[in-house]
Parts: sequence; C-alpha cells; structure tokens
Amino acid sequence: MTKQVIVVGLGRFGASVAEELYQMGHDVLGIDMEEKNVQDMLGHVTYAVKSDATNEAVLKELGVSNFDVAVVAIGSDVQASILVTVLLKELGIPFIVARAINEIHGNAIGRVGADKVIYPEQETGRRLAHTGFELGVLDYMEVAPNYGITKLRPPDPFVRKTLSEAGLASPRDKYHVAVLAIRRGREYLLVPSRDEEILPGDILIVAASNNEISKVHVSATGGSSRRELGAPDRNGNESLVE
Repeated sequence: MTKQVIVVGLGRFGASVAEELYQMGHDVLGIDMEEKNVQDMLGHVTYAVKSDATNEAVLKELGVSNFDVAVVAIGSDVQASILVTVLLKELGIPFIVARAINEIHGNAIGRVGADKVIYPEQETGRRLAHTGFELGVLDYMEVAPNYGITKLRPPDPFVRKTLSEAGLASPRDKYHVAVLAIRRGREYLLVPSRDEEILPGDILIVAASNNEISKVHVSATGGSSRRELGAPDRNGNESLVE
C-alpha cells in the first residue's frame, strides 16, 4: 500500500532509502541542506527540496504532519538528528525511523521519539525499505527485481490454521506465496505440507513478489497499514541466517 514518506538527509544512505521506497511505489519527499544532494535526487523521488529540517517552521510549511512515515537519515551530525526526530514526533508523524552512528546515539534518538533505530553498518537502505514499512516483515532478501525471500510473522487470524486454510499452501492459493520453511523456536520445518498447522510464535520463511507480501497482513486482518509499520524492535530486525 502506498505511503507518504519523508526522508531527511540525502547522503548515500538516505538517498538509497528514498530511491528504493520511491521504486516501491511510495510517495517520497526528500529534504537536505546540500543543493547537490537535492539535485541528484530529482527524478528519483516524488519531491526533493533544499531546506533546513531543524527549523520547525520549515517542516510545518512542507506539511510533514500529513506524512505516514519519516526516515531521519542524517549522518554524523548527532545534534541535528536528535532535534529533527523531536520535531517530527511533535508534529504528529506516526512512525519515525532514525539512523544512528553508535549505540549511545541510538539510545538518545529512541528516547526522544524514534520508533525504530537502525545502524547502516548492519542494515542496508534496500533492506530497510522492505522490513521497515511492511506489516509483519522481519527480514527480506531480494532474489530478483520485485521478488524475494521474506521472514514473515503470520497475522493473528492465521494462528491455529493449516497453511491450506490460511491460503498459504502454494503460489496458486489466495496469497500467491510459497512457504519454504516454518521456524518454530530454534527448529526449522523445511517445505512444510499444506496440512501443517501454524502455531503461536511461528515465523514463516516465504518466497513471493513484494506486492503480494504487502497484502498478507492487511487482507488477513482487514486493518490499515498506517501504524504497525515494521517490527517494534528499536535495535533492528532479525536476520535470515542465525
């Protein structure tokens, strides 16, 4: 589902996140103080503007309170990243993802309003674009354009149902998803049968197009994706390989 996303800071990391989100179909507003960074993003995001995001009046003028998600991708300027996070939270953005350069920085921005803190050395912009904003997605690995392997937390209505009953038994079923494995505790059930029951705490490893994955939780629960964006863990997502 299309979201309104603001990305503050269009360096290499912020630019990669903004461009990937735009390619996924989201409306993306990019903000940076450097004219060159803004010019480089023209045509790669919905809008790119040269502005000071630490100025509350500027943020209000840009209408950031109407956005669903904000990504604070500012690099080494810790003070600026903290201030921008505070302002965006006060302006009512529901979900804020903030970049941190170390654990102390991460703890600080988490306390002032970041819903999710990421560390670029551990997570690439491409991975964040998928795991940060799709419901139930814990990890993602692209294997082809618009297609990947996803670690997925099943929606509550699927628990105690078989894969067949949940519509996940094969790519030809309702959700067009292939379940490659089920992680149950520390064990993996490889290529589970269509009659395998989904138990509380199970994690599904599935192969599907990005568009189909984004529909699973919303369709199953009949809910909206405006909140519950990404996993609540402030320290990043689980890894596909443990």
